[in-house]
Amino acid sequence: MNRKPIIGITGAYVKHNDYMEGVYVHHDYHKSVVANGGIPIILPYINPEISLETLGLCDGIILSGGEDVDPKLFNQDPHHQLGPTTPERDLAEIAIVKYALENDIPLLAICRGVQILNVALGGTLIQDISSQVSEPIQHSQKIDRSQDTHWVTISKNSRLFEIVGSNRVRVNSLHHQAIGEVAKDLRIVAQSSDGIVEAVEYNHPTTFTVGVQWHPESMASTNVEMNNLLLEFIKNSAKVMV
Repeated sequence: MNRKPIIGITGAYVKHNDYMEGVYVHHDYHKSVVANGGIPIILPYINPEISLETLGLCDGIILSGGEDVDPKLFNQDPHHQLGPTTPERDLAEIAIVKYALENDIPLLAICRGVQILNVALGGTLIQDISSQVSEPIQHSQKIDRSQDTHWVTISKNSRLFEIVGSNRVRVNSLHHQAIGEVAKDLRIVAQSSDGIVEAVEYNHPTTFTVGVQWHPESMASTNVEMNNLLLEFIKNSAKVMV
């Protein structure tokens, strides 16, 4: 029996009350990985060293959504609209990004994930779109996360275009931060109508490194274009299995 690829999903932080708090991953991540032939596991952010040890279990990595990124990591003071941050998670995920790129581990960076990918490689973030971008569209939707809310335009000269098969797609949108200055090792492959960076790809030869600002895992069950992104990522994870 052939083993299915194991997909490590980085965990966010949630606190229900004083007695219940810890690592959290939305179930859409689990469901979309399983639906496309993978086995999901959650990667807790204890420290960078332990995080790198857990990568030995993984054939592919999803950097999931969650808290804001600590602005000291890109040499900025906190904006007044900055939300909660988890510095331990930031450092663990930066270490994961660098290790994955150095070792050709397939990487799909989602929402906060694409932001930490950019920061890990030397880029910056817009800390609050609504107050720092002129005439922004609505990026933090007020309907179910499975529903699309705005268009993004995808570069035809990109892996993302090859995967989804269109240069203009509808996406969901659940963020108030976004990529600012793009890291030199990344290139922009999708944007929204207000100029916000919606997707990036790694410039150098690699197995699979794609980052998107939206949540394809929450649209995958009803949207073929979004599911194709998860499917291609997991196919690439299966290729590097040992």
